[in-house]
Amino acid sequence: MTDTETNDGGEATVNTPTRSGFVALIGPTNAGKSTLVNRFVGAKVSIVSHKVQTTRAVMRGIAIHKNAQIVFMDTPGIFKPRRKLDRAMVTSAWGGAKDADIILLLIDSERGLRGDAEAILEALKDVPQPKILVLNKIDRVRHEDLFELAAKANETVKFDRTFMISATTGSGCDDIMDYLAETFPEGPWYYPEDQISDLPMRQLAAEITREKLFLRLHQELPYSSHVETEKWEERKDGSVRIEQVIYVERDSQKKIVLGKNGDAIKAISTASRKEMSEILEQPVHLFLFVKVRENWGNDPERFREMGLEFPRD
Repeated sequence: MTDTETNDGGEATVNTPTRSGFVALIGPTNAGKSTLVNRFVGAKVSIVSHKVQTTRAVMRGIAIHKNAQIVFMDTPGIFKPRRKLDRAMVTSAWGGAKDADIILLLIDSERGLRGDAEAILEALKDVPQPKILVLNKIDRVRHEDLFELAAKANETVKFDRTFMISATTGSGCDDIMDYLAETFPEGPWYYPEDQISDLPMRQLAAEITREKLFLRLHQELPYSSHVETEKWEERKDGSVRIEQVIYVERDSQKKIVLGKNGDAIKAISTASRKEMSEILEQPVHLFLFVKVRENWGNDPERFREMGLEFPRD
């Protein structure tokens, strides 16, 4: 597909053909996938937290680079699952990889190929799509160690290319974008030019609050929490009223989320409302409620709300 435009003399000229494709980011938990997707897109489309396993379902971030539209699929971190939620997240990650044109394996250079990373490499041997290796956090590792790590990974899996980057500073990220823009086949773009995510705003709003929840209660809050947007009302004055429910499994967890004299929930609400207002570009009236729902991790309805398939076995 090509686009046409007029030059200074008003004559029609043919632009470079457009290209498009899907890239699945996979890797161990906390390798920096969400940070990298946000970096590529140039805006926040996936939540970031120091707490591992914060991404629960495949999130798509859409970037335009040169003549290419690149759809990045931020998948949950791959790890050894223990609960049903864990299994659903890992299944979602591999499902995202199967749907992609190119697979990008992101490795934390500091942690290397220990544990989950090694198991992912073994599993990638049988995946047919083109694969690229990206070593993240290179500013924290000696160059000799980086080259050794890259060589070892390439011995296990035949990667088309290897990149060394810092998702936090952006170092090396443009090289990946250049490569992808040149590699994808010619074809029309999948999304409008100004769209940066395919996530519905109700779900994105829930993800924002879940991120603030993790950031505020990093050490105290267990993984057994979930946020749902229950009401979304566009008001005549141009503002929006949003009601969300934070689900926890026990009364003790509810007390943690509320905090002493309601301090924790107020701080979470303030931070969430501020970010939602910036993204929506309109005033937001946010109301948060905390409810105890025992064993919600075994509730198929909650899995559907998260965009995950409920494991039946």
